[in-house]
Amino acid sequence: MNKNQSWAAVAVVLLCGGILVLFTDIEVNMVRWFNCGPLATQGEQQSEVCR
Repeated sequence: MNKNQSWAAVAVVLLCGGILVLFTDIEVNMVRWFNCGPLATQGEQQSEVCR
């Protein structure tokens, strides 16, 4: 493996890691919105998770 291939491999790993983090954040926000949003019951909206 030469230097350019090493840098390309590092770039691919960082890109994949960034995409994974981004989609995880989006998923967490969607779950919170569904659980605590306008369609949630009063008890769910007042739960510790939704505060």
